[in-house]
Amino acid sequence: MNEMLDDKLGNFSKSLIKLEKALKETGYALSIDGTLQRFEFTFEMAWKALKKFLLIEGYDCFSPRDCIKKAYQSGYIENEKEWLDMMKDRNLTSHLYDEKLAGDIYKRVKNIYVFNFEKLENFLKNRILELK
Repeated sequence: MNEMLDDKLGNFSKSLIKLEKALKETGYALSIDGTLQRFEFTFEMAWKALKKFLLIEGYDCFSPRDCIKKAYQSGYIENEKEWLDMMKDRNLTSHLYDEKLAGDIYKRVKNIYVFNFEKLENFLKNRILELK
């Protein structure tokens, strides 16, 4: 069971590293495009990791929204609204492209979302240690 959690956390951690690296890239348009793509992937890895961790806690969730709500109720995340906003932005980036919207989401990724991802990563690492 711990190997499964280590694997999900590992996938999430790798995607977070790539997202953080994209935020440091130069070349504004390319940086935005690359960052948003990595944000989408990191969000997917985050909610899927949450799904596995919550399953260990006895909670079964079936969608990103459901996992976010249960993660908040279980203390895995602190700011439900920011995570729900993150989910909305993730859905927007994958369905349409508007330069202004992309720039706005990029700023939220840089100023808010990465911090939430980092907090979740630390929480999950500590949770694995508690389960061992």
